[in-house]
Amino acid sequence: MVEQIDLTKDFVELIRRSSTDLPEDVEEAIRKGRDREEEGSPAQMVLDTILENARLARESSRPICQDTGVPIFYVHYPFGWSTRKLKEQLLEATREATRKLYLRPNAVDPLTGKNSGDNTGVDFPTFHFEEWDEDYLEVKLLQKGGGSENVSAQYKIPSPDFQAPRDLRGVRKAILDAVWKAQGKGCAPGIIAVGIGGDRASGMMKAKEQLFRKLDDVNPVPELAQFEKEMYEELNELGIGPMGFGGKTTVLGVKVGTVHRLPACFFVSIAYMCWACRRRTLTYRDGKVTIE
Repeated sequence: MVEQIDLTKDFVELIRRSSTDLPEDVEEAIRKGRDREEEGSPAQMVLDTILENARLARESSRPICQDTGVPIFYVHYPFGWSTRKLKEQLLEATREATRKLYLRPNAVDPLTGKNSGDNTGVDFPTFHFEEWDEDYLEVKLLQKGGGSENVSAQYKIPSPDFQAPRDLRGVRKAILDAVWKAQGKGCAPGIIAVGIGGDRASGMMKAKEQLFRKLDDVNPVPELAQFEKEMYEELNELGIGPMGFGGKTTVLGVKVGTVHRLPACFFVSIAYMCWACRRRTLTYRDGKVTIE
């Protein structure tokens, strides 16, 4: 059995990397979008600014965006480890990262309006723990900002908003409707993560899990791989563009997952992510910590 140790300092570094260092695949997608926009256009200038912002944030270890979002941790741990101890370490790491200004204090009591000041509160951050058969620890972190969360959406099919069947044709209409309504308010170009099926909670959870996928990966389900490709192309033909200024780069990627559903329900959950897709993964294996 792998010995459980105190990884609080390493979790602080995980948060720092996530908050200040845009993943390579996301930055490359922004760069490709920049190169296909018209020279000197507002879209190209926005993307140039985003790329410069990402460079400065990385070099100075400052947050990529002032809204550092809700920290969402997905933890896979080996047999025998204590989830209580892991949670305590992650909470302390979150507090320390806030003190070091890698995170903005974002945890607000919905009744009093009081900010806790350290990014901890009732079910804040969000934790998902799962024991697995591997002999190492994996901690994935996603920081989901408020602007992109506000334009995320959930549809039940059939929908009162549009006629749609309970299949990928209906999913397509839901995605188009959500992105069109968002315009530039979700800090486009966005990443569109979709959960098909489940209930209202599990469907959105599945959608957010898709945001950990690399933008250049291929869905293992051939039907969904083709659907992701087609939706990426169609959404970028809407002309919304970066920050809603118009252009060819409305989304950076489309990622879709599925959950078995109840016969009476067909939910399409859409987790819109802004261009600042802050995600990193820490692994602790053979006594060594790595962060990617």
